[in-house]
Amino acid sequence: MLKQPLLILAAAGLIAMAAPFATAQNSPSAPQSNDQQSPPAQDNGGRHHGPPDPAERTRELTKHLKLTSDQQTKVQSALESEHSQMESLHQDTSLSQQDRRTKMMEIRKSTDDQIRGLLDSNQQTKWDEMQARREQRMQNRGQQGPPPQQ
Repeated sequence: MLKQPLLILAAAGLIAMAAPFATAQNSPSAPQSNDQQSPPAQDNGGRHHGPPDPAERTRELTKHLKLTSDQQTKVQSALESEHSQMESLHQDTSLSQQDRRTKMMEIRKSTDDQIRGLLDSNQQTKWDEMQARREQRMQNRGQQGPPPQQ
């Protein structure tokens, strides 16, 4: 007679203990919004190192610009080409850091122009706004400089 209440109590206790673990596995460690966030590959203070995944960038652009399936295919192809060129450039040790940076900027500009050419006029307006915000972030990051020495 005492067995049934004890089993129910034990089962309830196990469920109560397991619930936090089950929810932790199903939810991301940091809340994500619908903005252009992707999970960081490593914990580096939120900074992004390395080239972003072309498929993820295509998904983000599709969401923000409402790309058609044909545009998605072409945009992803352009981003994959950019990714490949950047990887090759990263492996090239014969270039100075400044030359490598200049080449990276040329590759990025070429890809941006290629993507912009695939967009309709409404999408181009949004694209230009996105690019202006990116440029502003880059300028702000450059102005911050290194942290002060103590």
